[in-house]
Amino acid sequence: MNSIDSDRTSDNTYDAIVAGAGVIGLAIAWELNSQGASVLVVDRDRPGAGTTSVAAGMLAPTGELDFGEPALLEMNTISAGMYPEFVASVERVCGGMLGYQRVGGLHVALDRDEAAELRRVHDLQIESGLRADWLGPGAARELEQGVSPTLTGAVLIEDDGAIDPRVLTAGLLEALEKESVEVRVGTEVTAVRHRHGQVDAVEFKNGDRINTRAFVAAVGAESGRAEWIPDEARPPVRPVKGQIIELKGNPAEPICQRILASERVYLVPRRDGRLIVGATVEERGFDSEVTAGGLHELLREAYRLLPDVSELAFLNAVAGLRPGTPDNLPVVGPTSIDGFFLATGHYRNGILLAPITARAIADVVSGGEICGPMSAASPARFDPARTGASR
Repeated sequence: MNSIDSDRTSDNTYDAIVAGAGVIGLAIAWELNSQGASVLVVDRDRPGAGTTSVAAGMLAPTGELDFGEPALLEMNTISAGMYPEFVASVERVCGGMLGYQRVGGLHVALDRDEAAELRRVHDLQIESGLRADWLGPGAARELEQGVSPTLTGAVLIEDDGAIDPRVLTAGLLEALEKESVEVRVGTEVTAVRHRHGQVDAVEFKNGDRINTRAFVAAVGAESGRAEWIPDEARPPVRPVKGQIIELKGNPAEPICQRILASERVYLVPRRDGRLIVGATVEERGFDSEVTAGGLHELLREAYRLLPDVSELAFLNAVAGLRPGTPDNLPVVGPTSIDGFFLATGHYRNGILLAPITARAIADVVSGGEICGPMSAASPARFDPARTGASR
């Protein structure tokens, strides 16, 4: 791993400024700091208030596999493998447990049509060299007795994991504080200044101007419309609305042991007995209201999958905006402006891709290159001038 020689000379100069205090932005700051950079994190809202707030925290590259996305599968798989050390490095500093666990996942078909589709996905998993086992109804219910007795088949994925994004956010914040990395909330960027094509300062709504030669925009769906992102660096990111429900259960008698998923819903158990029910996928622009229709859809499908959810108490429901891209790949790396980097477009995989994204950004900020599967996430793929020049 490359190291960064800090050139910070005052409280008004940093090696890097990261905009966005979700899990992606905080993980980037953590990695940059570990490589010796002086880092400032800024967010116009509270940490974790954006996409992170509606993430279920599934770490499931196999379970989330879809057709036509081999590059994304490779990114997801590598990042999932990085998670144990990523979590351990934060825990060593913050002094607490972040709750990372490899709980496994059970993907269930509840009728013949769903079984046919699940078979297709299972075939793709096997062809991709992934570990996934087809189970009959009896074997599936032996593992998860509460699953609907009408199921027609299931796929067991023992390597799938989960983490609570809120706990991860709190742990990263505490670890960064102990490492003397400042996180400023309620701090809104108004301009990223550059001279001769090189970033040299960031200006804020409160009138502050802070010098830096590296700026990372990790602001999720906002990256598609933020006025302070220059047109030549703006990614084609759109908001995709998602609603999730939080239910309260008994930790001594958990309603399920594993991540459960059907074609239309997923259920993620927490150690404290909570159950996360997610998530809708809605193209509604920047609308982030919780709707009766969205909650009805989630509860109906959750009950269809795991009838005992009807016994759980309702805790909360939230809606948020995932950053989607035209090809479903994230946008991570340098732009045409030297020192201006993007870390966005993670869509449904932001929590999972945090470690590999943080490593990629830290490496390129230090003067290296993004290699391996993350090279497919380059912002240059959306720039006709740059992609044409590279042919």
